[in-house]
Order: sequence, then structure tokens, then C-alpha cells
Amino acid sequence: MNEYNPNRGFAWNYGGKNWKLSRSKIDLFIKCPRCFYIDNKLGTKHPPMPSFQINKAVDYQLKQEFDFYRQGNKQHPFQVEYAIDAIPAQHKDIELWRDNFKGVQYFHESTNLTITGAIDDLWINSSGEYIVVDYKATAKDNPVSELNNEWQNAYKRQMEIYQWLLRKNNLKVSDTGYFVYCTGKYDQKAFDKKIEFDVVLIPYTGKDDWVESTIYKIKDCLESDILPDSGKQCEYCAYYYARSKYENK
Repeated sequence: MNEYNPNRGFAWNYGGKNWKLSRSKIDLFIKCPRCFYIDNKLGTKHPPMPSFQINKAVDYQLKQEFDFYRQGNKQHPFQVEYAIDAIPAQHKDIELWRDNFKGVQYFHESTNLTITGAIDDLWINSSGEYIVVDYKATAKDNPVSELNNEWQNAYKRQMEIYQWLLRKNNLKVSDTGYFVYCTGKYDQKAFDKKIEFDVVLIPYTGKDDWVESTIYKIKDCLESDILPDSGKQCEYCAYYYARSKYENK
């Protein structure tokens, strides 16, 4: 595990040759403009979330499985079970689009910003519409079957950004995407060196009309010399302000 280093090199800050506006950066701006600004304009990196290797393993296995049916141009059993009019999509750029360091990219000419986001999967229906698919993994007493919690709004925004990016790459994209939600089961009587999952397909109808206006707001934020306000529910800022009461006495 790499040690957290809060200082980013200039090339990776806004204005640097390596900086791009990723899907996760857009979400950070929505959650807390101040953290976004300090991270991307001033170069002090936002503390990362821990990397959950079990989630990576689930993602990898799902990609391997869907790729098997993709190669055969056949429906995956999940698609058959849920009566979804789709098969795993074949596209020359799909591996590029799934690469975390490349992803789907679009140069937003009026702001001079390159927007990026790495998808998990892409399906296609009989009408030729591409369907954005995102994999999620967790462990709970009951399978996750709907996205009704406040914190899951970030998942919805994630899918909408992907839909927007693919449309900007001239793809015909369905408004409906799917979350392949894998919930680790707690009710196994024995571990037996394996974890079983309940897998549910959750449809979501995205609306990407907010993305364009948000990009302009982000551009204005980055061009400003004024530190923006904190997000109302930013835990990082709340902790900093609470701690500073003791340090500034």
C-alpha cells in the first residue's frame, strides 16, 4: 500500500500537461467545491478512499464472464433471466474505455477541458442503443435491490457522466443503464474458502442534462482566485474545522 502523499506535482494539477477532469473529480466538486479546489488548483491531494481488493476481484470476474459471452455474441444468463433486450457490446474501443488511466474521453472545446471516465461494461440492444453498465459489490444481510440512499446518488451521477461521455463520442446511448449489484451473503453455514453473492440487476434511467452546466461551473471555480465554500456534508472539512478549534487556541 502506497503511503499517502498530499503534495501533487504541478503536471497533475489544473493547467498541467497530465491533468484531466475525471468523473471522480466532477463528483468531488459536487460534494465539496473547497476540497475540489484545494486538490486540483492548489495541489494538495484529497485523501483517497481505501482500495477494497474484494471489489476489484468481483469486477475482474464479472468482466471475464461478460467478455466470454461478448466473444460469442450471445446473451449473458443475467440478461436472459431479467428479460433484457441486450447482449454484451462489441466495440473496437471497449478495452480503452475500461482502462482506468484512459477511459472514455471528450475534449470540451468551449472550456478547454478534457473529460474522462472509465466504464465497467457496455451492452447493446436490438435498436442499436448502447447501454452503460456499472458493477457494484458489497456485503449486507439482504441483497441490494434499489438505489434509495442519499450516498447512492453518486452512483447515479457516475452513470449519467458515462452516458454523456459516450454520447459525446457519437454513440447512440440508451437512457436506461444497469447496475450489476453483487451482495456478499452472511447466511453461509460454513466459509469453505469462498464467499457467495446475491446478484441483482438494477435498472436506472439517467438524465445527463446537468453535466454540461456543471463543467462550466467547474471551469469558473478553477479560474477563480477565491477559495470556494465547503460542501454542507463534507466530512473532511467538518473534521478540519472541529480540529482547528483546538489547534488555534
